[in-house]
Amino acid sequence: MKANRTKEKLLQVGVSQASVNGISGITIGSLASESGISKSGLFAHFGSKEQLQIDLLNESALIGQRHVVEPATQAAKGLPRLKKLVNLWFGWWQRAELGGGCRVAAALFELDDIDNEVAVHARAMEKQWQALLSQLVYEAIEVKHLAADTDIDQFVWELCGIYLAHHVSSRFSRDKKADARAKRAFDALVERNRPA
Repeated sequence: MKANRTKEKLLQVGVSQASVNGISGITIGSLASESGISKSGLFAHFGSKEQLQIDLLNESALIGQRHVVEPATQAAKGLPRLKKLVNLWFGWWQRAELGGGCRVAAALFELDDIDNEVAVHARAMEKQWQALLSQLVYEAIEVKHLAADTDIDQFVWELCGIYLAHHVSSRFSRDKKADARAKRAFDALVERNRPA
């Protein structure tokens, strides 16, 4: 029980660090220094730097689940649920108080030229997220909120592009219109795929 609480505390510290320094910037040593726990104590919880980084990605996803996915499931099936999820997704890291932005989105760029187990895990997480988006788009088609011939893969591709543009615009460019632009782009995507 105490070990679980310690690991949870370490993950919270690590997620905050990773949000600012990147997933590759987190090492057993840097987390030990920040948390006041010895390197050997950290190895007991994680076993390797790669496992630590994977656990931090998973923890980031769980935080996103609580701030985005769970509240969205309260909305009615179809377009209301998809819209709620998307509106919660844009800028979710601010509400979760992750100063450095969405760790998983940043990892997609940070790990794009790397082929280790952390990168493989991040790619699998991205595929899972896209599968969830695809399911929500499919449900919106099923209840006739979107056209029957909506290309689900294209819709999700464009939606992920809007999210990444929003993330870069709000985080890097500090564009105060990022939220409004992302909402407008998403609304246009939905309108293009409405039933005739």
